[in-house]
Amino acid sequence: MHEPPLYRNAWVEIDLGALSFNLRQLRSRTRPETLFMAVIKADAYGHGAVAIARAALAAGANWLGVATTEEAIELRAAGIEHPIMILGQPPRTALPDIIDLDITPLVTDPDFVYDLAGAAQLVGKRAGYHLKINTGMNRLGIRPNEAIAVLRELSELPHAVLEGVATHFATADVEGDWEASNQLHLFAETIAEIRSAGIDPGIVHAANSAATILMSDSHFDMVRCGIALYGLHPSDNTRSHITLKPVMSVYARATWVHNIAMGEGVSYGLTWHAEIPCAIVTLPLGYADGVPRIASGTLEFLHDGRHFEQVGRICMDQLMVRAMQNDRLEPGATFVMIGEDHGATISMDEVAEKAKTINYEIACALGRRLDRIYI
Repeated sequence: MHEPPLYRNAWVEIDLGALSFNLRQLRSRTRPETLFMAVIKADAYGHGAVAIARAALAAGANWLGVATTEEAIELRAAGIEHPIMILGQPPRTALPDIIDLDITPLVTDPDFVYDLAGAAQLVGKRAGYHLKINTGMNRLGIRPNEAIAVLRELSELPHAVLEGVATHFATADVEGDWEASNQLHLFAETIAEIRSAGIDPGIVHAANSAATILMSDSHFDMVRCGIALYGLHPSDNTRSHITLKPVMSVYARATWVHNIAMGEGVSYGLTWHAEIPCAIVTLPLGYADGVPRIASGTLEFLHDGRHFEQVGRICMDQLMVRAMQNDRLEPGATFVMIGEDHGATISMDEVAEKAKTINYEIACALGRRLDRIYI
């Protein structure tokens, strides 16, 4: 643990060494020639997009994946020149920036490519794109049986260049799942048909984190890894297959400590009452920081290797932890929400389970307003 930021008594630490370790672990599962996309959408899952992008590229990533044009612009503004892909088709209003900054869209609507080509022609450029094939996720993409006709039509556009073809798995995190195997078979068959039609599909990619770990035959020319890059498992099925190191830890320093009597309540609604006299420690963390309110009264925090229960409702900016009066805690005492402390650990998965959600959501939410310290 390092010194907290100047203006908050709550912060996150981001271990860039752990991120590099995870990337190398994931790359070791692919062929040497397979490209690696580090998915850093949603501000790198709450970890900080620019710092994570630089660390991922230094560790061997070839591409960066984002969700929005704004996310791509932020990376270009930071001086990052590597290939960047927007993983969902942006609005037409983004076309000038996409072309000017050499950002690659993953396209669902063929008409978008016409607009892309037209916008590129206006400035005397050629713009690359990747085409999304819907093999069963039913979120984005054209149908496999439409692919050849669409690509033949789009090949007539001199200012738009097909640079890749992709799909996305719905159930790759379930080991041996029939649906994932069926998607893979359908995608591979579609790619073979595209090639047989004399069309070069460019970079072929399908594997997310789970597929990178569990489905080696889905790697094709590039893998796209997000959640595992941050040391978080896509599901329990991947745990026995790869070692990952958590990248984010969450800390807070007590702002107030006081004793209460048996029967006194704590926080909004007074939903919790002390069964015995105890101490209440207030920490400057709340649901505005991404701490899930639904987990009120179930979370635990670490201090000096011991577990302390969070009590009462989690507030917007504060939450309360119960201690014993003889613990002699004082303002400034450091507590760990997620991470390791004197041999004890609380994982993001534990927090997610208590919030009845997934580790992805917790990581993204915790990035909202907590200062990050990179180590």
